[in-house]
Amino acid sequence: MKIDVVKNVLDANDRIAEENKALFEKSGTWVINLMSSPGAGKTTLVEKTIEALKDKYSIAVIEGDIEDTCDAERVARHGVPVVQINTGGACHIDGNMVREALPNFDLQGIDLLIVENVGNLVCPAEFRIGENIKAMILSTPEGADKPAKYPLMFQESAVMIINKTDLIPYVDFDMEQAKRSALGCNRDLVIFEVSCKTSEGLTGWFQWLEDQIESYKKQDP
Repeated sequence: MKIDVVKNVLDANDRIAEENKALFEKSGTWVINLMSSPGAGKTTLVEKTIEALKDKYSIAVIEGDIEDTCDAERVARHGVPVVQINTGGACHIDGNMVREALPNFDLQGIDLLIVENVGNLVCPAEFRIGENIKAMILSTPEGADKPAKYPLMFQESAVMIINKTDLIPYVDFDMEQAKRSALGCNRDLVIFEVSCKTSEGLTGWFQWLEDQIESYKKQDP
């Protein structure tokens, strides 16, 4: 019975996610669902991405947290529209939460919508929100064993950003093991090694995003 309940919840979410996706396609908005453990650097990556791309693209952000608005306040300082979703205990953002946030945006004027999910390596991977891709951050202090421990996150993501490379001299992190293990979960995974603190490696991430947005714009309506 429990399996049936879980399946029903996921099926209902998928239907709403498809409705969201149709809205995004109609408006030409490319959507990224950004996931990671707490403290891996999601908000800093969002800020760096906004600063790099905001002169070329119209960007909006949905911030997901269990409580508080500190991350939304950080993003708002960069002059882009942002909506905070407080889940009140839920460990992920789902399709319905995103749908309820969308009236706060003029989607027709948004090229890139970044949804920063709740910090968690489990639940966010299971719930679609209507995104074009899922991307996840693995920070070096977490260790290289996370793909083996949380494979679904790496299986569902199109991109893995290995953040905090500036800390490698000070933490026990095997870069090659992490990449090998992640690609074992998903051989098509695109991997970027970056430091959001020093900005090292971020140019490749920005260019990849630009390529995705431009390719999306060229699709037939």
